[in-house]
Amino acid sequence: MNNTATQFPRTHKYNPKWIAASASGGANSLWLAEWLTSALHLEPGMRVLDLGCGRAASSIFLAREFGVQVWAADLWFSPDENRTRIHNAGEQDSVFPIHADARALPFSPGFFDVIVAIDSFLYFGTDDLYLNYIARFLKPTGTLAIAGAGFTRELEYPVPQHLRKWWTPDMVCLHSADWWSHHWKRTDIVDIDTAGTMPDGWQRWLDWQRFIAPDNTLEIEALEADRGDCLTYIRVIAHRRPEALLSEPVTSVPPACEHHPLLHSPAEAPVPK
Repeated sequence: MNNTATQFPRTHKYNPKWIAASASGGANSLWLAEWLTSALHLEPGMRVLDLGCGRAASSIFLAREFGVQVWAADLWFSPDENRTRIHNAGEQDSVFPIHADARALPFSPGFFDVIVAIDSFLYFGTDDLYLNYIARFLKPTGTLAIAGAGFTRELEYPVPQHLRKWWTPDMVCLHSADWWSHHWKRTDIVDIDTAGTMPDGWQRWLDWQRFIAPDNTLEIEALEADRGDCLTYIRVIAHRRPEALLSEPVTSVPPACEHHPLLHSPAEAPVPK
């Protein structure tokens, strides 16, 4: 990964063995975090939610590089494991690991200055109602920022021939930066600050796969055949509009079960159609 030192100078300071041991998905979370934060305003002391943090490498990176406080939330990876990794990195006073579902977060409204999602938002954020939910946890002008795998443009179906061996049904969650921008703008909840693709994103995706999963031949061959025509890394950054009206989530419905005979008697008229 030495050829990426110029593109990712902050990440280059970290031990590749530590990065590999902290990997939790198909992307280098530090590369994506560095690219995302190059267009994101962070100040020491800000409260940041790292949503879908995996093994918390990106959370540690954000705390070390920018002096922010990070809540490292993930559903699949153990907070105990992450706590050990965070302690070993000396960031136990700045990074707080929790086990949480992205759809049932244990935070107060308006708690965070920034919410980031590194190669994770695609698993839950395509829901039309999700932006309304997650925006509640941002301050009135807080920032939502995502980066991860995506497309250069929305694909026509069936998918291109060179991707079919690699393609599985769950990949329909992959989208272009323009798709995400439209998906968010139409809610009137946020204003888009930036939306685009990583320069040579497909090459960085391929570099990482060759490093972390050299036996993943289907993905490697798909990236080699595609050469950035469809596959890339995308990022989208937006800030919450202070005047946006957010719908309160329904958490429970009061019971209201009235007793009536199931069938009407001959003397009763049926309910009009």
